[in-house]
Amino acid sequence: MTFLDSHTHIYLAEFDADRSAMLDRARAVGVEKMLLPAIDSATHERQLIVEADYPGQCLSMMGLHPCSAKETVEEELKIVRAYLEKRSFVAVGEIGLDLYWDKDHLDQQYLAFERQIEWALEFDLPIVIHSRDSMDRCIEVVKKYQRGNLRGVFHCFSGSVDSARRIIDLGFYLGIGGVITYKNAGLPAVIAQLSLDHLILETDAPYLSPVPYRGKRNEPSYLTIVAEKIAEAKFCSVKEVAEQTTANAKQLFRLT
Repeated sequence: MTFLDSHTHIYLAEFDADRSAMLDRARAVGVEKMLLPAIDSATHERQLIVEADYPGQCLSMMGLHPCSAKETVEEELKIVRAYLEKRSFVAVGEIGLDLYWDKDHLDQQYLAFERQIEWALEFDLPIVIHSRDSMDRCIEVVKKYQRGNLRGVFHCFSGSVDSARRIIDLGFYLGIGGVITYKNAGLPAVIAQLSLDHLILETDAPYLSPVPYRGKRNEPSYLTIVAEKIAEAKFCSVKEVAEQTTANAKQLFRLT
């Protein structure tokens, strides 16, 4: 079985002490590729260094995270734009809105989100959406821009069946991670009503570790736990989950 971790921040300092060993653990359980979402100019360089150190295994996105869309938003966006013009990336991300950590810069968040959607359309790239406490708002923004050629994923999906279907109707995928293992999340019941055709796997490492590692550092090898939980919810095999979600991710990000 092979897996693809569609969203992992393994370039952050939390992995500096054992990055190679951690990636070996991922390969050992079949996690062949890891996609690295961008945050902001403070981390772009280290992200691209990790990508260069592990060619073919780690692939970079480029974008401005909503929590970094503040007073310097225009300067940060200029940096993102320069990277997009310089080289290829697998996606524009992660982008979106966050009303959990920051409600004081909503105008800047919207500006960054919409401009980066426009760039994704220009460069024919998918978008990876962060929608913490803002899913309905993000859906409305996507709906505004969807003319049949916008594609992407709602990262860290943890919403209702209704929300899931609204996202799917827009032609987007749902990124499923460790939250599916949390006792009170209710996500397995939602996933049970959805087709595997609309799901991709992610860890969001080092964050959101699945049970039994909750509260500890997450890593890509734990993706198998997410797959097992989806298989349990769907009454199917882990192999089916691995095959379909990997195929979905390769289609979305146009990977071979």
